Amino acid sequence: QVQLVESGGGLVQAGGSLRLSCAASVRTFSRYAMGWFRQAPGKEREFVASISWSGGSTYYADSVKGRFTISRDNAKNPVYLQMNSLKPEDTAVYYCAAGTTAQGMGDYAGIDYWGQGTQVTVSS
Repeated sequence: QVQLVESGGGLVQAGGSLRLSCAASVRTFSRYAMGWFRQAPGKEREFVASISWSGGSTYYADSVKGRFTISRDNAKNPVYLQMNSLKPEDTAVYYCAAGTTAQGMGDYAGIDYWGQGTQVTVSS
């Protein structure tokens, strides 16, 4: 069955780093745009970053530009989110998603699959 599975979350102090991974159960996800979203308790889910199926285009929320980097390895079909200079406001459940276009993911358009989420907690 088609699945997206996130890993790499955890507890980190402010200023630290984490790298999240998203693994797909089928190889055809290499032809999907991929993205990361996050949701904090009591708040709406928000867009974080996305990448085209080729890896040639990336998009970021203003709140994470310069700190987070999205990347992918189409040969092995994993997707990563490198998070540096983490802040307490980054605390949330992070979700991997697959969809039609990377640009459209910023508007929550064309998203076909979601992962189960991984918790990231940043302490002061």
